[in-house]
Amino acid sequence: MGTPATERMQKHRRQMRQAGFRLVQIWVPDTRRPDFAQECRRQGLRVAQADRADTQLHTLMDAAAADVDGWTA
Repeated sequence: MGTPATERMQKHRRQMRQAGFRLVQIWVPDTRRPDFAQECRRQGLRVAQADRADTQLHTLMDAAAADVDGWTA
């Protein structure tokens, strides 16, 4: 027999599955690392450079933004 906490978690997971959900676990960057902010900035600058170099991207984004009618309730 499991601990009360384990049993509660199993019950919760069972209820979520019955409601049509699926448990997904992912690894994400550790925001507490000392170099996290520096790495975010580095990646952001690279994205900005790529955006400036890709003139067709702006046209695509404008077209996509103009075609959002009906996406939300």
